[in-house]
Amino acid sequence: MKTMRLFPLELRRLLQSRLTWLIIALTVLSPVAGLVLYKPATSTTMLSMYLANPAIAGGVAGAILFGLLAIFELDRARRSRVDILTDAVVSPLTTALTRLLALLTAAVLTVALTLLVWLPISAWLIGSVFTGANYVLAYLLLMGLALPLGILAAAAAYQFTRRADLSIVLFIVFCALSLTVWADDWQLCWLNPCVWALSDDFSNFRVFRSVAWMRLTWLAALTGVWTVSYLCIRQYGKGMFGSLARSVRRIYRPAVALVLLACSGTAYAAQPFIDQSNPDLTVMSFYEIPYAEGVTFLSRSAQVFPDTSAGTVTGRASYRFQNTSGQEQSISFGINPGYTISNVQANSTDVPFTVSDYQEYNEALLEVTIPAEEEVELTMEYSGFPQESMPTMQGGKELSSEYLCLENSALSPRVMNVMPGEAGYPAEIEITLPASMIAIPFSSSEAEVISENADGTRTWRYEANSAGGILYAGDYICEQIEAGGMTIEFYYGRKHQSVMEEAGAVDAVKAVVDYCTEHYGTLSFGTGETLKLIQSRVAGGGYAVGGASLLDEADFTIANLRDTNKGAVPGETFIHELVHQWWGLGNMFDTVDSTSPWSAEGLTVYTTYRIVKELYGEDYAQEHYVDQWQQAVDDYYLNFYVRHPEYLEMLPENEQLAISNSLSRVRQYSEMPLKILKAEQLVGGEEAMDQILHDLFNRELDPMYPYLTYQEFLDACHLTEEDLNLG
Repeated sequence: MKTMRLFPLELRRLLQSRLTWLIIALTVLSPVAGLVLYKPATSTTMLSMYLANPAIAGGVAGAILFGLLAIFELDRARRSRVDILTDAVVSPLTTALTRLLALLTAAVLTVALTLLVWLPISAWLIGSVFTGANYVLAYLLLMGLALPLGILAAAAAYQFTRRADLSIVLFIVFCALSLTVWADDWQLCWLNPCVWALSDDFSNFRVFRSVAWMRLTWLAALTGVWTVSYLCIRQYGKGMFGSLARSVRRIYRPAVALVLLACSGTAYAAQPFIDQSNPDLTVMSFYEIPYAEGVTFLSRSAQVFPDTSAGTVTGRASYRFQNTSGQEQSISFGINPGYTISNVQANSTDVPFTVSDYQEYNEALLEVTIPAEEEVELTMEYSGFPQESMPTMQGGKELSSEYLCLENSALSPRVMNVMPGEAGYPAEIEITLPASMIAIPFSSSEAEVISENADGTRTWRYEANSAGGILYAGDYICEQIEAGGMTIEFYYGRKHQSVMEEAGAVDAVKAVVDYCTEHYGTLSFGTGETLKLIQSRVAGGGYAVGGASLLDEADFTIANLRDTNKGAVPGETFIHELVHQWWGLGNMFDTVDSTSPWSAEGLTVYTTYRIVKELYGEDYAQEHYVDQWQQAVDDYYLNFYVRHPEYLEMLPENEQLAISNSLSRVRQYSEMPLKILKAEQLVGGEEAMDQILHDLFNRELDPMYPYLTYQEFLDACHLTEEDLNLG
């Protein structure tokens, strides 16, 4: 009761301090650092650049500032040498608790003020993809919860040591660990959460859930540590251990500390987000499992029920096998490590099964024993929260009413050691989704609605032929475009509609597909009649299969569409990204030395220039492409670090990386297109170059090294590297 009476007085005293208001002001301004200095979210989505980075930077700065304020306030009486008098009036335990509550309240007020100040700024910077839910969740989780963690850590350090200088050192070391040693461990980086990207067009609940889990785990841990330090507060002239012995007489105090620490440890160990897959990506032991003798695959069906509010999946899968071996066989399946398997039956009879602890490539091994009968129908149920393998790239398993992606064993258990039957691996998948979502199989298959359900959901069905399979679903808009002799089904997020319209996306798709098909050939992953272009949630890249290709939303953000290296206006940047379907996906490029200009970007920029030249004329293309390439290259050759690379090597590593990346961008986006343009002139003009690129695009690939190399390009042109020097 005394604490509650003293709390308003302590809070008023704290808010009357100029230092407190200085700390509050600096914390409110600290998100600016995320716009110019500290940018942990590396994606180019608008929410990554203008929401995640400012919020994380604000959390880092705010936690450190409030931690230092906590030490200053706790040391006030000792610094003024009145601690003996104050301890005689009020118990030091009561004082510590009251000051902690006052500091936490000041932190809450600071976060509220930050939300108000940055609301119009964030809305203006982010533009049409801004939403209040993302804004509030980002600032509360990425910034807001960091402040009490900083206060608890600093207060605990002071209460253990009773020295301001030593407490500051310990607190700064604790912060530095999060920013350096623990930076890539999503559970340990308490100060700077591992958020590499936030999606503009789809939901971010998966990322926010993992950050909340980490924050609450640390909140329990640091509250427990603070409670232990609270028991060590010096009283009655005793030292730390004497005070501890006296404080633990009230058994509920140490019990609270133990419960908090136990809850934190349990939460750390039982986190549901990341699996325990073998980090050695060269190991592929699941592919070495021998095929079941005499067993062939007949068919598969699955009924999948995602819970878009909880982010979980439940389902029932059925498999039909032919077993001609005359004996029991062990069938191996890959399942997502977050799933629980139950009710496994063969021909309506329970059969034994095991799930291994070993995990590989986001799969655990499920082994089921089927009977010796000739035809076996194996059924099983599965449910759980799908886990991911890459803790620093979280978000791929986003599952909400706006977006989901279920890949292979996350869609249904994947058969691994059964030979295909005469029909291959035929499958029939049914999935029940909110009515606002469209189901899009990542293949040539088409999903159709088979029922409208009373609970506001729809059940979709599609057929496929694979042991696994990928399904996308979301709040998509579908544009059907006739181009290149086929129908393009262009799916993009509803939130991105205004951006796509501004960029002239439909016209760009038609222009690119018509041009590239005519000049280079049809895409190998098209069916010849249809091709799905699907905008995915930010994933770090695209890929393609027969009948479908993925477009990463990060390639079509407002910021990326304004990148003048890729085009003069948003529509031309959109053209650039679509050309990557031919140069980048249709023909792959190996990762090369940063000093080399050869990459997918060179041919993509050159092709974009040719398309723009055809659309808008030679003068426009010369002004907005060739002249700009030449200016960038001229500036590049005058660059001090290009002329004196030995000085670049003397700079700090992070400065070297920033400068090297900038120079590499000029080589790829400006120097290489100029070299290709020069090659065009040397080989006899545009038609000759088109024939060379057509032959390269349609060349027979070496499956061991399917990449298009610079030497192959030079050989096709009958040129050498020296022939293309620009000097």
